[in-house]
Amino acid sequence: MELSPKTRPSLIARLKNAQDHEAWSEFLAIYEPLILCLMRRHGFQECDARDACQQVLAAVARDVEKWRPDGAEASFRRWLFRIARNRAVKLLVQQRKRIRGRGGTSAQVALENQPGRSESLSAEFAREHRRQVLLWAAEQIRGEYRESTWQAFWRTCIVGRPIPDVAAELGVSVGNVYVARSRIIARLREKVQGIEEE
Repeated sequence: MELSPKTRPSLIARLKNAQDHEAWSEFLAIYEPLILCLMRRHGFQECDARDACQQVLAAVARDVEKWRPDGAEASFRRWLFRIARNRAVKLLVQQRKRIRGRGGTSAQVALENQPGRSESLSAEFAREHRRQVLLWAAEQIRGEYRESTWQAFWRTCIVGRPIPDVAAELGVSVGNVYVARSRIIARLREKVQGIEEE
């Protein structure tokens, strides 16, 4: 199920009010795991990744009023990715100044000549964003379904279990699993499109 969510302009506008706790909670539910994932991919240990994430979130809170859409797709995500990447690079440079590798000049030159991972990190950031929006939307609609219906969807679509196995575990027909999946996927799409249109 490929959903390509956008950050709602209304959410971004609400972030400009630091007292809008609901907007910030929604933003954090989607973007904090995304930023943490990026920091971990840069090689930060968990505590350093969390510190870097907090610095990125503080920068967003400070600068969100200055952000303007550039007309290109995923404008806000690219802006956020740039802040996160810049923070990671700054912290890595600070760490590099404190700890210098051993192995001579040739080893250092080889390390410094490694190709940048910005392109792959950007694509990964976009994938992780879609994942976080999907998880957020799923949490929002979960209460609309019976537990067995939800489990049929979750176990097959999210966990990736075979449909016949899940049907047997839940004591329902394979057809019921397909119906549950179809209904919840349609509702998820509706929820994601709804947040994009706000």
